[in-house]
Amino acid sequence: MMNIMSEETVKISLTVNGEPVTSTVPVRRHLVDFLRLNLDLTGSHLACEHGVCGACTVRVDGAAVRGCLMLAVQADGANVETIEGLSDSGEVADLQAEFEVRNAAQCGYCTPGMIITSAELVAAGGLPNRETIRDHLSGNLCRCTGYQAIIDAVEETMNKRAGT
Repeated sequence: MMNIMSEETVKISLTVNGEPVTSTVPVRRHLVDFLRLNLDLTGSHLACEHGVCGACTVRVDGAAVRGCLMLAVQADGANVETIEGLSDSGEVADLQAEFEVRNAAQCGYCTPGMIITSAELVAAGGLPNRETIRDHLSGNLCRCTGYQAIIDAVEETMNKRAGT
């Protein structure tokens, strides 16, 4: 007879999209699973589960991270922002509009991660060339768009924010 042990849990407190959250979570639950399963924030997707595709990208304490590589317990005390929070705040409204105009979101699965990663570059300001944009987004995979529309959307957003 197999001895089935219950999974260890721990209580965590963090801020998610500006709201304080306290929850008891299994110690092995990934941050993206915590956001999706515990908080019903399903904008960030789980795909490769190896940190390669970028679909699970969220912002933790201001930096874009792979939610499938970070455990929820590691976010204890952190400030976490998801695509829902960035959308609600209006921070990425212009970037999202450019994605829509250019059909850079085709199936949409990678789009939240692409937006969060792009927002990091856009917020840095300036006018990087297309190669810089490609390099910045190189950790985010898309099987639908061929990337040109995504690069166009990021470039145009940066141009508009710079007033050019």
